Amino acid sequence: MSSIDSTARVEDGAVIGEGTSIGPYCLIGPHVVIGDNCRLVAHVHVTAQTTIGNDCTIYPFVSLGTPPQSLSYRGELTRLRIGQGCTLREQVTMNAGSVAGGGITSVGDRGYFMNCSHVGHDCIVGNDVVFATSATLGGHSEIGDFAFIGGLSAVHQFTRVGSQVMVGGLSGVRSDVIPYALASGHYAALTGLNMVGMKRRKFTRERLAAVRSFYQELFHGPGVFVERLEKVRPSGLTDPAIAEILNFIDAGKNRELCQPIKDGRKSR
Repeated sequence: MSSIDSTARVEDGAVIGEGTSIGPYCLIGPHVVIGDNCRLVAHVHVTAQTTIGNDCTIYPFVSLGTPPQSLSYRGELTRLRIGQGCTLREQVTMNAGSVAGGGITSVGDRGYFMNCSHVGHDCIVGNDVVFATSATLGGHSEIGDFAFIGGLSAVHQFTRVGSQVMVGGLSGVRSDVIPYALASGHYAALTGLNMVGMKRRKFTRERLAAVRSFYQELFHGPGVFVERLEKVRPSGLTDPAIAEILNFIDAGKNRELCQPIKDGRKSR
């Protein structure tokens, strides 16, 4: 059976899963669905059409499904979807989607969101991500699986961060970061590959060497970037990670590609 503290307010229409506990002074709106075996510790606010998967733990002063911070918002009922097994620490905020952006903000499974991190409207966040303290996403951002967003970092609206990327703390990300990369800096630039993350994902030495060689040729080889890109395209047939990076580059439409710094400026 679920347990609901006597000081909590759960409005008619809300669905609370089996084994879920709703702690003191929580506010749950009428269109909310919370899965099984979740724990809302205290003072949690959930509104809009928010769906929370099973086995999530949500700490005090978290606010979920509040209206998109968009000047075009006109009070529409939109959605926030959070996957299973997520941990949301104190004062995390996640906004519902906007009609202009498709009406849904989506967060995957097993995410760990440290205190004061924020997911803006219409964002798509993958599985197994980590957001450090005060990591912030602007609206319409896309974050891949196993990404790590460092503390006090901000991702600009409509920016994509690929899978297994590590963004350093205090970074402003305003261009698309390819999968498996490291990015950091006041305005984030590529600083290499996330070799530690790839090793944790069981990449062999051969695969690590292949991806490293591809990266070096693409970003540090002779000639302009477009020429280097065409030259390395056949490498996508040799390794799925390389193919993923190439597909990510080809899919770009809103932001330029994040590049390394060369001689004090971004390479081209």
